[in-house]
Amino acid sequence: MHATRLNHAQILILVAVLTFVWGTNWVLFPLAVTEVSVWTFRSISLLGSGALVLLIARTRGFSLSVPPKERLPLALAGLTYLFVWNVASTYSAVLLPSGQAAVLGFTMPIWATVLSWIFLHERPSARLLMSVLLASCGVGLLAFAARSAFSSAPLGFIAGLSAGLGWAVGTLMLKRAKLTVPVIVSTGWQLLIAGIPITLVALLLGTREMFIPSWTTLLVIAYITIIPMSLGNVTWFSIANTLPTSVSGLSTVMVPMVAMLTGAIIRSEPLGPLEISAMICCAAAMALVLLKRSR
Repeated sequence: MHATRLNHAQILILVAVLTFVWGTNWVLFPLAVTEVSVWTFRSISLLGSGALVLLIARTRGFSLSVPPKERLPLALAGLTYLFVWNVASTYSAVLLPSGQAAVLGFTMPIWATVLSWIFLHERPSARLLMSVLLASCGVGLLAFAARSAFSSAPLGFIAGLSAGLGWAVGTLMLKRAKLTVPVIVSTGWQLLIAGIPITLVALLLGTREMFIPSWTTLLVIAYITIIPMSLGNVTWFSIANTLPTSVSGLSTVMVPMVAMLTGAIIRSEPLGPLEISAMICCAAAMALVLLKRSR
């Protein structure tokens, strides 16, 4: 069964859902790892969301089987995107203000445009290049505003950029694989596959003592598992399956803006002229690639 293609209105709705779900997620990362390690948190969220997505797919009547020739590319893409992204982005959000960490992770559209040009021969149009330029200006403004945080936590800076690059490479690999399985099925398997090595590391690093986190930690991890991880990733792969790699990447460019707004409201993180200017740049970048041209 081939993946269903989306029309323009459906894509805009999915982008709006993804922007809100992923954008409000970043401020929760430090709460999720107050009592458990990054590896334990991501182990639970990846395995839990993968199992949940596949359960929903099965109850909707989808077969969970993947053609043999598609299994290796699906696994490699899932590991490259979901393993690298989930570990690196969480460390970045712990070491840096959540909004600034999100900005680094969402350099993905820039990486995706360059990589898809080189490897997929998706030659960017003038419209797309202008959109990438605007997105780059937005990221640059935010990076300049956060320069002191980056210099005091260089590992957070490196982790954030690694997350964005891993996401771009994984998306590119998935695009080249041309999977025929439904998006919800491929998403569930990728989440589970990426969760296995993270779980092994969590077990190796964990203590042998029995420990039950507080209700606050459990609720935060449960929310992240069900909404941003399950719903968010199915939404993202639906978008990525329909749009060219460079364009799908730019569809997420407003996520760090929402993360920054959320961080400012909940955690009193910086929100001044530079941050607002960056938001305008990123909104314009997304509008250029997603809104239909006027006739």
